[in-house]
Amino acid sequence: MAYQEMAYLYDKLMLNAPYNEWISFTQGIMKRTGKNIAKIADLGCGTGEITTRLAEQGYQMTGVDYSADMLTYAEHKASEKNLTIQWIQQDLISLNGLSQYDMAISYCDVINYITDKDDLRKTFHNIANSLKDGGLFIFDVHSLSHVEMNYINHTFADVTDDASYIWFCSEGEERGEMFHDLTFFSREGEHYVRFDECHHQQTYPVEFYKKLLKDAGFENLKLYADFSLKENNVDEKSERIFFLAEKRSG
Repeated sequence: MAYQEMAYLYDKLMLNAPYNEWISFTQGIMKRTGKNIAKIADLGCGTGEITTRLAEQGYQMTGVDYSADMLTYAEHKASEKNLTIQWIQQDLISLNGLSQYDMAISYCDVINYITDKDDLRKTFHNIANSLKDGGLFIFDVHSLSHVEMNYINHTFADVTDDASYIWFCSEGEERGEMFHDLTFFSREGEHYVRFDECHHQQTYPVEFYKKLLKDAGFENLKLYADFSLKENNVDEKSERIFFLAEKRSG
C-alpha cells in the first residue's frame, strides 16, 4: 500500500468521509455491550482523525499505521489539540507489543488492504493477542456486492482548487479483488504536481471472516451494515459491513 505521497493530501481528499458516523457507531456499540472501555487501539489509523476524536472524549488511545508519513500528520494533529496519544508504526500482519486493550477498531476499509488469506488469519490472531479477555474488536469491510456493482470497472474523479484525482478501479483475478490506479494533482504555488499510486484491495464472503475470527479466539460475533446499530441487517444492498467480535476468556 503506497501512501507516501497521498499522506500529504489525505485529509483534504477525505473531507467528506463519514467520521462522525464511525464515532457514533463505536459509541453505540460500547453502550450496547455495557463494557467498561478505556483503552482503545485504532489499527490502520491513517492521519489519526478517528483516533484524535476518541481521545478528545477521554479514551486512552493508541494509533497504529504502516505509513510513517500518515503517523507524522496524525502526531501533528494530536499535538495541536494537546492530546496524549501513543503512535506506533507497524504492519498489522506482524502486529506485536500491544496487550490488555479493552477494544481494537479498524475502520475505513483497512482490513480490505490485507489481501492474502494467511496474512488476514495472522492479523486476526495478532489483534486477539492485543486484547484482554472479553475485549472487543470492531472492523468494517466492503461487501462483495458493493465491490462488484459500484467499484470494479468504474472510474471516479474529484477536482478542487488545491488537489484533484482520477481513480480507475479494475478487477483482480479473484472474486472481491480490485486494483485502484490513482493519479493525483497537487497544487504547489502556481503549478500542479502529478503523482501516481496503485492500491490493492480484497474483500471476502462474510462466512470467511467469521471463520477466521472464531479460529483466532473470538466469539459472540455480530454483523451490522452501513453504520446501523440494528444487528444482522446485512443484505445484498449493504455496502459497508461491520463485524463485532469478543475475545474468548481463558
